[in-house]
Parts: sequence; C-alpha cells; structure tokens
Amino acid sequence: MRILVTGGAGFIGSHFVRLLLGPEESRHHTAVTVLDALTYAGNLTNLAAVADDPRLTFVHGDVRDRAKVFDLVESHDTVVHFAAESHVDRSLSNASNFVSTNVQGTQTLLDALLHHSASGIDRTFLHVSTDEVYGSIEEGFWPESHPLAPRSPYAASKAAADLIVLAHHHTYGLDVRVTRSSNNYGPYQYPEKIIPLFTTRLLDGGTVPLYGNGRNVRDWLHVEDHCLALLRVLENGRPGEVYNIGAENELSNLQLTRMLLSACGASSASIEYVADRKGHDLRYAVDISKIRNELRWTPRHAFADGLACTVAWYRDNRSWWEPLNAANRGAVRGTAPASR
Repeated sequence: MRILVTGGAGFIGSHFVRLLLGPEESRHHTAVTVLDALTYAGNLTNLAAVADDPRLTFVHGDVRDRAKVFDLVESHDTVVHFAAESHVDRSLSNASNFVSTNVQGTQTLLDALLHHSASGIDRTFLHVSTDEVYGSIEEGFWPESHPLAPRSPYAASKAAADLIVLAHHHTYGLDVRVTRSSNNYGPYQYPEKIIPLFTTRLLDGGTVPLYGNGRNVRDWLHVEDHCLALLRVLENGRPGEVYNIGAENELSNLQLTRMLLSACGASSASIEYVADRKGHDLRYAVDISKIRNELRWTPRHAFADGLACTVAWYRDNRSWWEPLNAANRGAVRGTAPASR
C-alpha cells in the first residue's frame, strides 16, 4: 500500500506515520510519503524516529499546490489527510488562513483524486476532522448523523471540508471516509494547546491562563488511540461513511487544570483566570458506538495514566519544546482546548 499523508510532520500526523512504519508485520511493506508545509506546528523532529526508514519519503509542500498534489496523488493509492490549520484562537484572529488551507486544500486533493480516477486505480481518501463541527451540546452525545452546527471559524472550515469530501462520494463515487475525533493529547503536541501549554508553563514554574470559570467540558483522547482508530477506518471502514472517535474521558477545563497542577507539583495559586474566549463552546461529546460496534475499536489508554506519561514526556524533552515556546511568545495566546 502506498500512502500519502498530508500534514504528516504535525502532532497527530507524525504519530500516524510512526505507527504505519512500526514493527507490526502486516504493515512492513507500506510505503509512506509525507507532504507537509512545515508551518509553525509542523516539525521534522517529530519524524526523527523513522527518518532513516527507506519506506518513508518527505516532500516539503502545501496541499494547495495543485501541480505538486496532482503529481503525488497519481503515485499513491491511499491519501490520509491531516493537513489543516487547527487552533481555534488563531482562527478568531485570522479566519482566512483556515478557509484557504482547510477548505481549498481539501478541494485540491479531491480534484487530484477525481482527475486520476480515470486511470482505473481505486484510491481511498481518509479525511481527518473534528467533533467541533457539531457545535456545542449541553447533554447527551452527537451521533454521526447529527446536523453540523460549527460555531468558530476553525470548526466552520472543517465542517465545510467534511461536506465537500462526502459530496465527492455521493456525486462521483470516490472512496472517501470521514472521521471526527474529540480532543487529542500526548507527546509532540505543539505547546499552544491546553495540555502542553499548561504543562510546559508549570514545569517552568509559571502560571497557567484558564478561560472564564473553567467549566467548559471536553473529551480527551490519547493520540495513539486516535491513530489506531484511523487505521481501523482505513482498513475496514465503509466508503462514504463518517466515524466518530472519542474516549469517553469528559473533564472540565478546571478539572484538567487541577490534574496538571498535581502532576507538575504546583498549587492552585498557579491558575490565572482570564477573560473567556469569544464564542467558547460549553461541551463537546461524541457517540462512539458506531466505530466500537462496526469496526471493533475501543480506546486503550486510561486518561490518568496517559496524562501522567504525557507530562513525563514533556518533563524529559525540554529540548523539543523550549525552542517552540521561545518562537511562540509573540503569537496568539493559546489557552483553550482545540481539537488538534
């Protein structure tokens, strides 16, 4: 199988690439090409563990580059699409980048798939999306059939991409699958998202900026569990279907912050309550019965253990995150949990 992974030098994408090239015998013969623009959140260091694997090819480029995308899609039979602008706070200050990358970039990939479909090669397109496309839910869980109601520019751009992807199945018969995951956490996450942001600040003895009253609720999914779910959808999912991916680890931001304070040996005095984010959704929660029953996937990581290992990773890998924090000091202040 020849797999093109867009955004494969980012947080989730690099985990997926390392999984593809891991020791599992069934995947030993997989050839993987990573297409990544290496924007602020893309980092070749994330691929260092597999950089010398002869099955891996890295291409520096943008998913909006039609010539490059058309050329790459022609030589691959599977596309896994992670490349996206993903931080909600950044979308509030510059939505145009999100529309351009997340919508136009996805359309460029679909155009390439449609163009090369005339060759008779069946290609699979896995579009990695987010639970934020559903909007906010006070109680209960969203099934995949729930109408989309995004409430931030980031979520709206992902919802638009989801609908365009699914339209290409219904109109042109392309083999597309869409996944919508809850909040990811784990090693190598860029320190603008709440867990690495708070962890690295606490490890430096600083304070952590908590939005509003901290009552916003998110479900926390370990990145490894997410990537294993993506493999299951890729290998056994049905064309034209949407699969929710979650871990049923619901916590308020305040609860999560207290866990991080404990893990880093800090007190509640380290919390700095700040003005709430514009349009801050109260709660996200997806129904994962479809992927659990149809594809026999279930998350492996208990949240307490996964969080402890994640904090330990950041404690042991200052050389990875300290340069990123230094470069990010003048950027958008990231204090709320985005999906990526």
